[in-house]
Amino acid sequence: MKKIILLLMLFIFPFNVLAYSNRVIVGGETIGIEVHSNGVYVVGFYPVNGKNIAEDAGFLVGDIIKKINNIDISNINGLNSIINKESLYKFSILRGWEEVIIPIKLEMEDNILKTGLYVKDTINGIGTLSYIDPETKVFGSLGHEILESKSYSKFEISDGSIYSSVVSNIKKSVNGNTGEKKANIDKGNEIGSIEINEINGIYGKYNDEFSDRDLLEVGTISDIHKGSAYIKTVVDKTTINNYSIDIINIDEDNSTKNILFEITDKKLLSKTGGIVQGMSGSPIIQDNKIIGVVNYVIVDNTKRGYGIFITKMLEEGDKIVS
Repeated sequence: MKKIILLLMLFIFPFNVLAYSNRVIVGGETIGIEVHSNGVYVVGFYPVNGKNIAEDAGFLVGDIIKKINNIDISNINGLNSIINKESLYKFSILRGWEEVIIPIKLEMEDNILKTGLYVKDTINGIGTLSYIDPETKVFGSLGHEILESKSYSKFEISDGSIYSSVVSNIKKSVNGNTGEKKANIDKGNEIGSIEINEINGIYGKYNDEFSDRDLLEVGTISDIHKGSAYIKTVVDKTTINNYSIDIINIDEDNSTKNILFEITDKKLLSKTGGIVQGMSGSPIIQDNKIIGVVNYVIVDNTKRGYGIFITKMLEEGDKIVS
């Protein structure tokens, strides 16, 4: 869970047409997440023959390697297949929105050709499934983007998967230090494919059975009010339970932190100490409608956190089928 310390084509219609349903299948289960980058991320440096060859060449943490010697690179295997001798190589880097060309002379050390770069092309983690649209089979999760942990930039993905998982342990939250769920991920049971990683969540197509799942009406912003509600999440193995919360404030103007709430459920507080990493995506239910999704914890008061409006997530997921 991300710490808080931390285009459009217009058509003329008499009303807005949305592809998502007004009733969705409510999630709550913990899922394993794996995403693959669109390019290779630079996440650090190491010396080669006592020299900082990569940093001296101009590389920065967060750079995305897109080409080497004008050959497209999509993953680490592709990078390794091109770099095969001690020579000058021309790297094409995506840095923000800018393309940067960096020439670098690679060197041998201990009979191994080295770049001086630590790189990454995959991120793994856990989160909570938020919803499935029964008509389109589009799912949403997290309520926030997946970040590359070294540069804190949005991880630009090519594709990814979600998997079934079993919660094995909880590291409790205390004020000033967010805890986390521990889970065993079953990579043999892929339940969906990830297509989008955006500021308000991850989205894709669900491919598992869901005929016996809860189906609830989607609550609009005008339906949400201060007072009692509950979240659905897993803190032990695979059992989804309801846990009471109190909605303190509603902010329509914030891009992602729309619902300020406090956990009031004594069983959940005893088990977790508050919101923990891995709860991102837990559905928020009020008046028998799904109204939002847990997405941030307030680190200095881990009983409190934020949720994003479910309608914002549904609108983003709508892009998959539009």
